[in-house]
Amino acid sequence: MEKYTQIPILLIITLSCNSTEKNNTIIPETMNNNNPKRTFLALGDSYTIGESVDEKDRWSKQLIDLLKTEFNFANHDIIAQTGWTTSELTQAIEAKNLTEQFDIVSLLIGVNNQYRGETLENYQIEFVKLLDISSKIAKNDPKRVMVLSIPDWGKTPFAEGQNKAKVASEIDAFNEVAKEACKKVGIVFIDITEITRKNTEASMFASDGLHYAEKMHRLWAHEALKIAGEILK
Repeated sequence: MEKYTQIPILLIITLSCNSTEKNNTIIPETMNNNNPKRTFLALGDSYTIGESVDEKDRWSKQLIDLLKTEFNFANHDIIAQTGWTTSELTQAIEAKNLTEQFDIVSLLIGVNNQYRGETLENYQIEFVKLLDISSKIAKNDPKRVMVLSIPDWGKTPFAEGQNKAKVASEIDAFNEVAKEACKKVGIVFIDITEITRKNTEASMFASDGLHYAEKMHRLWAHEALKIAGEILK
């Protein structure tokens, strides 16, 4: 859509931020093998890196804080950057040549594919590849992977004046592709799209009017909590 090119779009700007984040946690000596150290890798784009929010407010970090009441985490890794599509995320993962295996891996990717007008066919091919990569680094177990659906940016203040119905329809189509791909390989698919459609008060959005504030990230974390807990048991 021509109007999109006339204003800065944060979704497609690569920011000079670290794309990998590791937060080490000091483990009390009382911990034993009955509560082993867990590892978590979050993969994605601006929604995972938490564009416009503090590191502690990212949904994945908030999720770990919720899980710490039951589980002991050694670290929290992130491979994500604002603007990434499925192909760019894949390239970044492959470039890191990861050797570590993770107890849980999350994947949230696709909004930039939709925004740039990429085809569903291309998204499907690249998304399936990412599911395979995610499973391999999640101890070769697809049941240790959880996918979060693409939020509907058409409900953000930034989208005022845009064709919101078209955005919603396209987001739904991309999410359906992701959901079906997950179903085929036994990976859980968590719907956070409806959360972004139902919670549109100003406090849910970051100052840029496009990305989400800590409160929205908190809702995502709570939505993923039960699934993550089951994966780690």
